[in-house]
Amino acid sequence: MDFDESSTTKIVTREFLAVVLAGFGNELLPLTTNHGDEPCPKALLPIANKPMLEYPLAWLEQSGITDVLLICPTPQRSAISNYIQSEVSSSYPSLRIDLQTFEESQDMASGTCSILRHFSSRIQSDFIILPCDFVPPPSLTVSQLLNKFRTESTYDGAIATACFYEVSKPDKGTVTEDWGMLPTNLPIVFDERSGTLLHIDTPDDVDNNNKEFELRMSLLSQYPRTKLSASFRDSHVYVCRRTVLDALQAKHHFESLKEEFIPWLCKPQYQRTRREKYGNVLSPVTNNLSQALALKHSTLHLPARKQRLRRSAAGSDDDEHLRSVVPSPVEQDDEEATEPSLRVGLIAHRASSGFASRANNLHTYLELNRFFLGQTTYVLPSDAEARALIDPKAQISSDSMVGRSTRVEERASIKRSVIGKHCIIGKMAKVVGCVLLDHCVVADGAKLDGCILGAYTKVGAKAELSRCVTQPGYEVGEGETARNEKLETSDWTARDTSESQESDEESDDASEDSSE
Repeated sequence: MDFDESSTTKIVTREFLAVVLAGFGNELLPLTTNHGDEPCPKALLPIANKPMLEYPLAWLEQSGITDVLLICPTPQRSAISNYIQSEVSSSYPSLRIDLQTFEESQDMASGTCSILRHFSSRIQSDFIILPCDFVPPPSLTVSQLLNKFRTESTYDGAIATACFYEVSKPDKGTVTEDWGMLPTNLPIVFDERSGTLLHIDTPDDVDNNNKEFELRMSLLSQYPRTKLSASFRDSHVYVCRRTVLDALQAKHHFESLKEEFIPWLCKPQYQRTRREKYGNVLSPVTNNLSQALALKHSTLHLPARKQRLRRSAAGSDDDEHLRSVVPSPVEQDDEEATEPSLRVGLIAHRASSGFASRANNLHTYLELNRFFLGQTTYVLPSDAEARALIDPKAQISSDSMVGRSTRVEERASIKRSVIGKHCIIGKMAKVVGCVLLDHCVVADGAKLDGCILGAYTKVGAKAELSRCVTQPGYEVGEGETARNEKLETSDWTARDTSESQESDEESDDASEDSSE
């Protein structure tokens, strides 16, 4: 039976809008520096030869979400729009992407809070916000977050659900300090039994309290069995009620969603003054009335705090099962029992359940590429034309990736590396543990170890680079060596200018000598 699509779209209401943030990516400089007049958007930087934006988009499509608000800087609109039209529309046909831009320069980046306030009129439903650089594992799905939020917002009065992932400390010797500081894990306090995020120790908290850690008694009295951990990192993935944006509008001085607003959002659930001030904003009275009966009979809603304290004082054996107790319909303390919790739910993804990370710095960008190398096995191209580009005497390890239209010449060696599209690896060149973006040229006899080369980088014959990152279009001279450096065009230009000046001075000296 055929249905009129125009009529069905009027009936179906959108449950969630996905908001994907794609910024300049200053933390990935110099990879995101413009190549001439062409921008190099962070969202299109490849991870295992796929644009990083593809990972969150595929994640969203698997959950059934169809509407996506993608926000990027104005200078990057053309490049990202071309990618959406040429790649996303065919690979993810169910996604309806609304590409919007904001005025921002690479030197003056806007805060995530400011961006959300600006586009709040386009967000008229509950929403999930996520960055373009989060790469989730198969074991962690968007549906898990959405289902937790659906259940707890309906039957418990929760206002948001956050996702954190566990990270392990990097091995010594694998981190190049010259690439920048590694991100630190901010300590979080959470209740594991109910899956509630209670406190995030922000950078300001660390500065103000030095080595001390401050928690309110109201938090500990309401959640006496909290856990403190510094092993988790914020994925910047949050499922929120639409009313959360109203609270954000009231906190107009906040700039960072991760470091300011989300830590603040955790507090109304246990701080009476903030609940009184913002409770009606986060959970309007109309919602409270409609939820009262559901909350009263919910098997998820925590009993009133006084009731929990009475049970604890009595030494009740069923303390572990408080959440499964259904409050009585004739409870005398009805008003307190049915009050929305204003909780922020938490999904804490353990490292043992799968590798998750954000490509929001050079270290994790390289780490993610190397992770995917362990998930695949390189095989020679099957078609004759592509196979002819790989010399029979070239050596490519099974834990490597080689993009299409890339030429690998005689006796070249590639190990544990990702090589992009349209690259040239010259004769007897050695590439170990590297990531080369598209259109890179590595000349004969060059050696690369642990490097990330921006698009269109050229490495001269017999040059040697170790743990270096290059700006798009950078040229390494023949026989040059560099270690633990960020190689940028500005340095290259300055070097050429200096050499030119020295040459001019020598020619002047020569002319003076001849005249004498």
